[in-house]
Amino acid sequence: MFGMASKKFSMETGKQPTWCPGCFNFQILAGVKNAIIREIENGGQKDDFAIVSGIGCHGKIFDYLNLNGINTLHGRVLPTCFGIKLGNPNLSVIGFSGDGDAYAEGIEHFIHACRYNPDFKYIVHNNQVFALTVGQPTPTTEQGFKDKTNPDGVKVKPLNPLKIALASGASFVARVFADSCQVEQVLLEALKHKGFAFIDVIQPCLVFHPGKGLKERLYSLESEGHDKTSFEQAWEKASEYDYNDGQKIPVGIFYQKQEKVFEDNYPQLVSLKDKKISWKDIKR
Repeated sequence: MFGMASKKFSMETGKQPTWCPGCFNFQILAGVKNAIIREIENGGQKDDFAIVSGIGCHGKIFDYLNLNGINTLHGRVLPTCFGIKLGNPNLSVIGFSGDGDAYAEGIEHFIHACRYNPDFKYIVHNNQVFALTVGQPTPTTEQGFKDKTNPDGVKVKPLNPLKIALASGASFVARVFADSCQVEQVLLEALKHKGFAFIDVIQPCLVFHPGKGLKERLYSLESEGHDKTSFEQAWEKASEYDYNDGQKIPVGIFYQKQEKVFEDNYPQLVSLKDKKISWKDIKR
């Protein structure tokens, strides 16, 4: 850490949120703010963090977090996070995507981030629609979903992002509901994890994909005694929910294993870490 932070630090930017009233993005925002404030109050600084967001309703979170970062192109959150991390390995980098941003345009970056294991965190706001462009289906939209572009219903199966992450070698895989407490708790664990941490957030869209009854189907992996160090158990639990009605939905940390991070493979990056470069140094 680069020094002690004041407990009076505020995450507010003064910008008025433009999300729909009651949008679950407010819950995600609150959970992220609480987690970062706790990190700062425990000895960090605002300049220890950098954020990246993509294009979509989720992307507005960039305007409401008082942190350095980049609002980047659609589907390009992960390579931007990677670039920031390579430029300054001491930063705690957090990327935000929507399900279209992450699993359609950005799916190739997602797979390689999982296998490279760079030390940054990735939060996906998964509402199963392209909400900003009024509700078209994404790769996680369930079969049968109807909108103006698919009046007969979606015919193809949705992909399972947790299984993709596990199969691609991710060292931290989690799912939460868009509840501020769940987001805060799992993000705090992700921030402690050295390596790529992926958190899929189930986030009903009140306008285009309400997801009625989703919350009632959730259950906690931790309360079930799930072993997050077991790949086999993680795969089994990740297979339980494939966006069909009536299925129970496990939430929590599915898998966590400490692996060598990408940055530690290169002496140049290790050297940068040792120098403890801060934003202030870069500005000079």
